[in-house]
Amino acid sequence: MKIYLTFDVEIWCGGWSDLDRRFPASFDRYVYGRSPKGDYALPKTLEILDRHGLKGVFFVEPLFAARFGVDRLATIVNLIRAGGHDIQLHLHPEWTDEIRPLPFVGATVKRQHLSYYTLDEQVALLTMGLDLLAQVGCSAVTAFRAGSFACNHDTYHALRQVGIGIDSSLHAVLPHSGPDLRDKIDFLHPLEFEQIRILPMTVFRDGLGKRRPAQVGACSFAEMRDAIESAVTRQAAHFVILSHNFEMLKPGLSEPDRFVVARFEALCRYLGDNRGRLTAATLSGEPIKIGAPIDTALADARWPGTLWRLGEQAMRRVI
Repeated sequence: MKIYLTFDVEIWCGGWSDLDRRFPASFDRYVYGRSPKGDYALPKTLEILDRHGLKGVFFVEPLFAARFGVDRLATIVNLIRAGGHDIQLHLHPEWTDEIRPLPFVGATVKRQHLSYYTLDEQVALLTMGLDLLAQVGCSAVTAFRAGSFACNHDTYHALRQVGIGIDSSLHAVLPHSGPDLRDKIDFLHPLEFEQIRILPMTVFRDGLGKRRPAQVGACSFAEMRDAIESAVTRQAAHFVILSHNFEMLKPGLSEPDRFVVARFEALCRYLGDNRGRLTAATLSGEPIKIGAPIDTALADARWPGTLWRLGEQAMRRVI
């Protein structure tokens, strides 16, 4: 089974006022996450992956660079590229109205989700994102993920127009992901739609029977391991895991979150130890196998792993 370790790489400034003053410190936190214990944003992520011989898929958000310069984008890309990882396109169109000159007529109002933009506007944003990545040496982009997974039907028409053939923007648990596609396509298994190969976010059932995304910051390691093993038993071809460049940091701080760090370390160790049957794959490699597994039931995790996560969540509130 192929495991896709995917990372959404983005910069936020804690709000949209006074951006020029806020940006340098925000960039430093989101890219490096410096603390007395080490740099727990991208550097620590890349270090852990390398130590266990794993490759990741990094969906890099470039629109901020249209406001603050491609040299900052190059810094991010060069860190990732040094480890031989896969770099793909991510878009958070909240940056659109901050860009000067505006990328298209009507970009004066902030709209959070890509699905709030017309087809032509989505094409314009995708084209700008591809151009920004090309300026820092990433000209072979093959895959895309919408910010907050907020795609819609038009997104797939737009991807076809700009020449991107793979998408990973479907998230069955988030209602703003593909709201106009809910009754049309499968959100749980790889499929082809509008000539785009779609690799949805993996969702499993936790020990309480609730649907949960396979996100490092949202699952205990035991839940993730159980879900992976369950997916193997069901003969699934793919398992998509989500993380972020800042996921190992405490919210709003550069200090590492020791619970999430431990989860990510344990996950990478487990994948490294099982590389013979679990392959950390990229989206620039072999094609996605389309279709549901023989057993289409969701993968599941056992209750001890879920109870462990609930205990970690309680401890995180006080530590």
